[in-house]
Amino acid sequence: MSEPPATGARAFHINPLSTTYVALLGHPVAQSLSPRMQNAAFAARGLDWHYTAHDVDDPISAVAALCELGYAGANVTIPHKQAVVAACDEAEGDAVNTLVFRDGRVFGFNTDKEILAGIGAERACVIGAGGAARTLTPALSPETRFYSRSTQWPPDAGGCDLVVNATPVRDEVLVELHVGQTVVDLAYGPEETALAAAARAAGCAVVDGFEALVRQGAASFRLWTGLAPPLDVMRNAVRT
Repeated sequence: MSEPPATGARAFHINPLSTTYVALLGHPVAQSLSPRMQNAAFAARGLDWHYTAHDVDDPISAVAALCELGYAGANVTIPHKQAVVAACDEAEGDAVNTLVFRDGRVFGFNTDKEILAGIGAERACVIGAGGAARTLTPALSPETRFYSRSTQWPPDAGGCDLVVNATPVRDEVLVELHVGQTVVDLAYGPEETALAAAARAAGCAVVDGFEALVRQGAASFRLWTGLAPPLDVMRNAVRT
């Protein structure tokens, strides 16, 4: 939003008709493709639902405002995935990215772990130590190594079969890659990220930021609606 974020219901503008609303809460959110992806998915399933992005500093007040306005749920992105747990009546772990509002209660879920579904890795190198990295932790082996500029740097992916970029960095490779590794890059933008490009050149299997967005977004869609997500529609929405 162009104006400074409000902390109450005035921060969100909805048409009080039959439409069901879902929000994205984060800072920043202007470049997010989630609204395009989720609104395409709702349309494909014939749902009168609408997804909007809101740049907020205070996720706790924002969640209270959404509940007051009758939203069905929300996604939560950087930097609020850990802080928003305090707004939940029940939460899946210490960082969540999906909220479901039901019967006056707030339920927090972690759909980011679906990004790694089907990837069998014995040892991983995760770059980043924020909420994005924390939501992936349940899907990682105990042998995972975490790196951040504030703790241990530079990252070392030697001996790792999985490399995850859980930062928004798009123009640096950050780590030396080797053939046979799987690289998951959560960052995305108009051009392929430097890490994804380097991974393809090194002969690695790649899950880029667009596919990562679809995988976690599809799981969120299912939680909100109870319906199977239209994966092809969602993939087409983020890649075009």
